[in-house]
This record gives sequence, structure tokens and C-alpha cells, in this order.
Amino acid sequence: FSLAMCIVGRLPWVKLPIYILVQLLSAFCASGATYVLYYDALQNYTGGNLTVTGPKETASIFATYPAPYLSLNNGFLDQVLGTGMLMVGLLAILDRRNKGVPAGLEPVVVGMLILAIGLSMGANCGFPLNPARDLGPRLFTYVAGWGPEVFSAGNGWWWVPVVAPLVGATLGTATYQLLVALHHPEDPEPAQDPVSAQHKASELETPASAQMLECKL
Repeated sequence: FSLAMCIVGRLPWVKLPIYILVQLLSAFCASGATYVLYYDALQNYTGGNLTVTGPKETASIFATYPAPYLSLNNGFLDQVLGTGMLMVGLLAILDRRNKGVPAGLEPVVVGMLILAIGLSMGANCGFPLNPARDLGPRLFTYVAGWGPEVFSAGNGWWWVPVVAPLVGATLGTATYQLLVALHHPEDPEPAQDPVSAQHKASELETPASAQMLECKL
């Protein structure tokens, strides 16, 4: 999403590395919190043997891994399409020139959008959709005891949820801009922007005292 905001000019490119680092750190810390919270459960389930594959693997609790049947090519396409759909939906929700959703319900609609993508496209690899959401937890599992297999499992799957969402976000943003955003009028319609409409109306109205002063002059 940060990349999409840079593409449409809502976020300066110079801030993108900072956003990426903060998101990675947040995902890493969140994984650590989850690990600490469920430490006893993990030890009880695995017997202290933290594995990435096998009947008692637990690495997929944190990062995403492909289903046994999924190829890297199909997994890459899966993430490009999923992230592209997410970007189109998010940009449509945030674009004030659209009819929009009732104020305050935007988070609910975004949650429903992510739920729909997850239910329809989550079987292949768990719909990571965000590089930081996958890479941060993967780095945590690497240092927390799962080891280097977190990067080698799934035929070296780890790079797919990092690169594919970036491609999908770019394509999704370009699709929305070309098919929707460029066809909007430059300014919102008055009915869609009541605050600015009221402001313009107040500017056009001449107060009665001003009219009387003009008559006297």
C-alpha cells in the first residue's frame, strides 16, 4: 500500500524506505509477541523441535508457505493478482470522487475486502499480500529456532511474497488510475463534498450589511 501511495503521489518516495523498515520491524516484533504468548503451547505441541515442514510444522503460524502442489510460477501469479485486487479495492474506497462508503465504516469495508480475497485466494499460499507481513515474521522464525529452512522451504519460496506483491501493487494501482481515476473530473462534485460546497456557497453569498453599505456608497 505504501508503494501504491508513492505511485499516485500521496506519499513522497523519500519516505518509502522508512515506511518499509517500520513495517518490517513491527511485523518482527508482533511475531515475537505471538511467540512469547504461545511459547508453552508451541513447546507442548512440538516437543521443543521447531520445524518448517512435516506433520508438526509450526513455521506457517508466522510466515506463509506454499501448498505442496503449488509451483513458484503459479504462486507468483497468485500474489500478483491478489495484491492487485487489493489495491484496486483500496484505491476505490479511499477515492473521495467515488460515491464512497459511510464515514467511519471504511475500516469495516477494507476488512471485508481482505476477507473476500483471503477466502477466495488463500488456499494456495495463505495470501501474504504485504512483503513486510511475510518477511518480518520469517526473519523472526529464522533467529528464534526454526533456522535457515525458513528460506529454503518450498523451493526457495521466501522471495515470492516479497516481490510478487510489489508487482501486483504496481499493476493494481496503474489499472485503477487508467480505468477509473483519470476519468473523474478534477474536482469532487459539490454533492460529494458538502464541506467545500458549503464553503463555496458562503463565498458567493453577500452579507446583507455589505449590500446596504454598497447602496449607501
